[in-house]
Amino acid sequence: MPNLKDLKTRIESVKNTRKITKAMQMVAAAKLRRAQESAESARPYAERMNAVLGNLAQGADGSESAPRLLRGSGADDVHLLIVATSERGLCGGFNSSIAKLTRLHIGELKAAGKTIKIVTVGKKGRDQLKRDFGDLMIDHVDMSEVKRLGYTHAADVAKDVLARFDASEFDVATIFYSRFKNVAEQIPTKQQLIPAKFEASEAVAVSYEYEPDEDEILADLLPRSVATQIFTALLENGASEQGARMSAMDNATRNAGDMIDKLTIQYNRSRQAAITNELIEIISGAEALQ
Repeated sequence: MPNLKDLKTRIESVKNTRKITKAMQMVAAAKLRRAQESAESARPYAERMNAVLGNLAQGADGSESAPRLLRGSGADDVHLLIVATSERGLCGGFNSSIAKLTRLHIGELKAAGKTIKIVTVGKKGRDQLKRDFGDLMIDHVDMSEVKRLGYTHAADVAKDVLARFDASEFDVATIFYSRFKNVAEQIPTKQQLIPAKFEASEAVAVSYEYEPDEDEILADLLPRSVATQIFTALLENGASEQGARMSAMDNATRNAGDMIDKLTIQYNRSRQAAITNELIEIISGAEALQ
């Protein structure tokens, strides 16, 4: 059983930990507001681009002159997985949930006899997947020095992915990230980037006629769409990370408070027992002298 000094030291240690987790929770809350605003602001643009490209893609469907990003390489053998996670931990199951979804997809691809290549964005995803799939990793994007995510960061990732596709290094590209819903819920998501997949919008189809033809517009917009989808995924990840961290630090702060209460009760009981023993010794000694 720990003595009073050990209990007091432990209580102070947990109190210091609680101060840290509370501070981290407040920082995450402040960052979350900015990250959530950025993610929500990007959604209408991404959805509108998806709608326009969806209708353009319908017009070009089956055409031999359609851009290669739309019709694909003609094969389905080599899959490139872009796994986007955070650079820092202490955010609950945020990174683990993305890694879990990636593992499930890798298992499905391996069962189908596909070749897999992995590009990681963020240190934590690389660390979690490296042990089992280190031989599949071909590149890593370090975001540790990025203070504020911008479109140029996503454009750099997209440029590398497009260059690999032009060099016929893969047939299908899929990005893994976490879509932000609220502070308590982030949804692990996988989204195919190449060949491009879009949901057509009837409203766009009946409202616009395109000039020049669909194939030319698609050839210009599809590379931008890949960058936009990566940028949207990274913004969603940023909001999800801060939401998960805020929730995790709130739970840690509460758990630290509960532990402090339990240790304080144990300390008071031990102290009372020590005082009682001292009183018994004093009374016993006094009676022995009579």
